[in-house]
Amino acid sequence: MTHLPVLALVPGQGKRLRAGSPWVFSNEIVMRPEYRQMEKGSLVRLAMEDGAGFGVFTFNPHSVLAARLLDREPDAAIDHAWMFRRLEAAARLRARLCDPRFHRLVNAEADGLPGLIVDRYDDLVQVRSLTAGMDRLMPSVVSALRSLLPLRAIVARNDAPARQQEGLQNDVRVLLGSAEDAVTIVEEGGVRFGIDLTDTRKTEWFYDQRANRERVASLAHGARVLDVFAHGGAFGLRCAAAGAESVTLVDSSAPALNQARDTALANGLITDIALRREDAFDALGLLAGTERRFDIVICDPPPLVSARKDMDVGLRAYGRMARLAATLVAPGGFLFTACRSQLVTAESWAGHIAYGLHRARRDGRIVWHGGAGPDHPAHPHLPELSGLKAMLLQIT
Repeated sequence: MTHLPVLALVPGQGKRLRAGSPWVFSNEIVMRPEYRQMEKGSLVRLAMEDGAGFGVFTFNPHSVLAARLLDREPDAAIDHAWMFRRLEAAARLRARLCDPRFHRLVNAEADGLPGLIVDRYDDLVQVRSLTAGMDRLMPSVVSALRSLLPLRAIVARNDAPARQQEGLQNDVRVLLGSAEDAVTIVEEGGVRFGIDLTDTRKTEWFYDQRANRERVASLAHGARVLDVFAHGGAFGLRCAAAGAESVTLVDSSAPALNQARDTALANGLITDIALRREDAFDALGLLAGTERRFDIVICDPPPLVSARKDMDVGLRAYGRMARLAATLVAPGGFLFTACRSQLVTAESWAGHIAYGLHRARRDGRIVWHGGAGPDHPAHPHLPELSGLKAMLLQIT
């Protein structure tokens, strides 16, 4: 039997837990003084006053989201074997759904590992811990990954804003192998993209858009393509490889555009590729004032709403982006756009995109809408964590 501290829930609380939610907030726990002295990320059990238990959780007394469920079995031992079973189950699922070597291996609560993100690049993985609890469990994560996969390197890229809410410091570390081992290649649609998991100056690789890049590239033969918020150019360069007539990549980051340039050269892409280092909204506004139009416009911005106080401003920004982008689409062309703001609902975001089209005096039709690929499952009680919302429209 596992001997862990037992924390009591406030009488009347626990309804969400019984219904299947894996989260417990601080106001649902009888926060006794001794609880507040516990180390961030400690393992605990939660129970009602009558002794009814809810399982094993990680606990952070300094976070509003105080407890996160690991196992509904109160006597579960959270050890190497337990971690291996969770990771093995995640790997089996990805083997059935997507490329078995290149994918998101763990997507936090959806895979029963709250606060843990693992992306696999064949024999290299990047781990990201978002919580104090997962920081404490990281030795077990590394050990289990090494047992499960033939790895040459494991890189911890802990630079997400969510860590600040847990009282954690940001860092990037190599946990297995060397910095040289953290450089690899991702091949997608015949294009080889170089990835350095330790270089935070360059854009990350976003597996969640893999199916959407394929969808957009299938429309690109002979097309004039504008890729705004281009990051490392994954969308635009996939279009170039598919036979686009021209591709214009816009991003404010010089390292990201240099990365895109190097990828184009390394792959021998002969499409006319132009790089514009500008603020995306400035570039959209300048292009809208010209006669230039595109057959495909891609807008995949970083989150424009990171806190509830920014909601109104961020939603207006999505609408403005849609207005400017729609203006640039040639009649019968396509606009692909996405939203990575977890706090924004799909309905609210889609409404502002529609309003942006209206303000641009353009009509359109949604030919596809959805989210991330199947290697990014969502917990059924936490759909907001699925993150990505995406839409492909034909503009008339």
